[in-house]
Amino acid sequence: MGTAREFFHLPEEEKMQLHSPGDFTSPVRFAPGIRDDDQNIVVSRESLKFLSDPLENYVNLWPTNPSSFREAVAEYCVAAKMAEMTLTEAIFESLGMERASMDQILVKLEQNVSFNYYPTCEKSNLEHTVGLRGHTDPSIITMLLSDEVPGLEIFQNGEWILFKPLPNTLSVNVGDILQALSNGGYKSLLHRVAASSDTERLSIVSNCYPSKDTRIGPPKELIDDDHPAIYKDFNYKELYDSMWKQRPHDSTRLDPFKVCAD
Repeated sequence: MGTAREFFHLPEEEKMQLHSPGDFTSPVRFAPGIRDDDQNIVVSRESLKFLSDPLENYVNLWPTNPSSFREAVAEYCVAAKMAEMTLTEAIFESLGMERASMDQILVKLEQNVSFNYYPTCEKSNLEHTVGLRGHTDPSIITMLLSDEVPGLEIFQNGEWILFKPLPNTLSVNVGDILQALSNGGYKSLLHRVAASSDTERLSIVSNCYPSKDTRIGPPKELIDDDHPAIYKDFNYKELYDSMWKQRPHDSTRLDPFKVCAD
């Protein structure tokens, strides 16, 4: 966490060297906060997103400032990937998926990581500032490590609820892909981050997702007369390519892949 904080406290011009606006394929990219004039809001989050799997393909592309970045982040990525694989396998087993169905996904699990920094804003600007707009994650699961500063809000029973982080714990969000794989048994989590005038906030997010050629859709063992298929088979690349064009960024991105969409 300290390494991530050091990065965001670097001079703006140094961070902006990693800025690649509009290029979602860059293996390392910094994104500053933005102003949305159409909605009259400021989205204050700064983020550093980078590919991390396989590690040996990407670690030499990561920043070298702060000096601890590559070593510390690589250690975290390895540990997070192991935890993601263990948890994902346990979730699949709990659903009743057969070994072959699990393995065709587990052997191709991939990972990317995002450092997120939420600076403080003036009290007078809070009404028109958000940390991050409401969205779901296009992942199987998302592992979140945050500092102890509140700000994450989840949408439940028609209202936004503040999530209170516990020290030294990981939080896990269900993503859109798990919603499709479980035939709606799991629901992806709609969440957002509120802005604060008091304290900056930092989080590290590890996204667990399938390779782009992996077939997504509920396996046959989860489908019967009482549980008809909600989603048809599709591959992750189809979802990935379409999701950048869609608003809002939530689980409605799965609608084109519903059986009834035909």
